[in-house]
Amino acid sequence: MGTQASPHDDMPAEIDFSKGTRGKFFKSGAAVNLPVYLDAEVQAYLSARAKARGVEVGQLVNELLRKDIELIEAAR
Repeated sequence: MGTQASPHDDMPAEIDFSKGTRGKFFKSGAAVNLPVYLDAEVQAYLSARAKARGVEVGQLVNELLRKDIELIEAAR
């Protein structure tokens, strides 16, 4: 068993996955929450609005996006 890396591999030859288990952490049907990165000024604005309303930023963002979706769908 060689440790020679192919010239097309991005992994260094010294990293050995030969004893790894494929799919060890896979969970069928698991939900993935995507990270969303906001511009600093947008985040500051939304954080202030959320704090004033006594809600989490995520809740406020979801409410705003739902309203936008409703407007988009109504315009169709």
